[in-house]
Amino acid sequence: MSEAKTLTSLVFLPLPIISHMVSAVKLGKLLADRDERLSITILIMKLPMEGKISSLTKNPPHSRVNFVKVQPQVQHDSISTDQWMKLPKDFVRPALESQKDLVRDAVAEIMKSSSSSKIAAFVIDMFCTSMMDVANELGIPTYVFLPIGLAAVGLMLHLQSLRDDHNMDLTEYKNLDAEICVSAFTKPVPAAVWPPSVFDKESDLLDFIKRYRDTQGIIVNSFLELESHQIMSLSNDHKIPPIYPLGPILQLGGDQTNQENQNHTEIIGWLDKQPHSSVVYLCFGSNGSVDGEQVKEIAVALENSGYRFLWSLRKPPPRESFEFPGEYENPQDVLPKGFLKRTAERGKVIGWAPQMAVLSHPAVGGFVSHSGWNSTLESLWWGVPMAVWPLAAEQQANAFLLVKEIEMAVEIKIDYNKDNNVIVGSEMIETAIRQLMEPENGVRLKVRALKEKSRLALMEGGSSFNYMKLFIENVMDDVS
Repeated sequence: MSEAKTLTSLVFLPLPIISHMVSAVKLGKLLADRDERLSITILIMKLPMEGKISSLTKNPPHSRVNFVKVQPQVQHDSISTDQWMKLPKDFVRPALESQKDLVRDAVAEIMKSSSSSKIAAFVIDMFCTSMMDVANELGIPTYVFLPIGLAAVGLMLHLQSLRDDHNMDLTEYKNLDAEICVSAFTKPVPAAVWPPSVFDKESDLLDFIKRYRDTQGIIVNSFLELESHQIMSLSNDHKIPPIYPLGPILQLGGDQTNQENQNHTEIIGWLDKQPHSSVVYLCFGSNGSVDGEQVKEIAVALENSGYRFLWSLRKPPPRESFEFPGEYENPQDVLPKGFLKRTAERGKVIGWAPQMAVLSHPAVGGFVSHSGWNSTLESLWWGVPMAVWPLAAEQQANAFLLVKEIEMAVEIKIDYNKDNNVIVGSEMIETAIRQLMEPENGVRLKVRALKEKSRLALMEGGSSFNYMKLFIENVMDDVS
């Protein structure tokens, strides 16, 4: 009788919201598929709001990937709403800190009960750095997985160093017309595109960033051909751990509710009737939305542009609660009077959108995007050029990279900050849409070229394929 094979296990600790879970789960499956010596355990922690991750956390038909739910010690209804209103300080850290003991117990139980596997490393989310304390107690190395681009990572590491190593008060740069040189960029980076949290002294963002320097390595959802300068710049910095660009990591399919399946069929059916590359698609991501006058300005721009459009119009959540955008019962209530009737022949306003199916459709010729990293990679994967309009988090830095650094997107307003109550006018939006939909603009040609490179990166001999081989070798070396 042959002896049971001992597996090397990686314990993933993703932030349980859809934009972070998608790429973390996919990465776990890719690693398990790549090397039969690996098993993946994904710990699912609980946040005080619905992360819309249920379809991702079903145990898949994969013998070496499984999910373990970790229930919180603290009942979330005993915590006031105000404590969960700000990201990351007032939301992520307390929620995760309350679960450290439970994570420790769960991992200890895995170590105790499994004689056929040995835990080689933690792979933690960018906001889950407090779990490094658990890993250190258990003597387990930690890697951090960032579902964002390397340009934004390089900027945040640079800003963290300015604060901690050079005693700079970054809050003084808020609203200043100033820019700094950052090694991860070839052009000076204006303060207007820094992540808004760095201007908040109460934010923990840069404290999270600081701890990346103490990990065994930084895994990013990017690839060499997209961010070559950024990868080389950070890899040459001896104060930064090894960089592993393993992307593009995409969720190419997933479970949908019955209502979403019905909407999917209706949306794709409408696109099937449109000419090739004739439709501009507008969507601001799973967390993004605009309201009030801004909705009306977008509508005017779409109507005046004359282009066909598919608009994912989401209802902003109430300001007094931390929720995701929802669906409008009657979109005409927030749109200009008569808009839906006047544009009925060439436009469609929807709520939820099956984004990968939309971007892959030949009728879609342009994407008005919030510059979220998942959306950016999806757009490049399908060769759809973007007009960028960042709303929050690191999206301004992403937009700066795409528009100014590598000139692969059209700008709507890369330094947009909705907290300043700035309304982007219809003329600016219309101009960007016209530029975006130009058949042979320079952006479209560059994106087409990168579409092929993004796919080659994952194939045998490709850049991300080789970086994954290196990552697995280093993990195995740590075990031995």
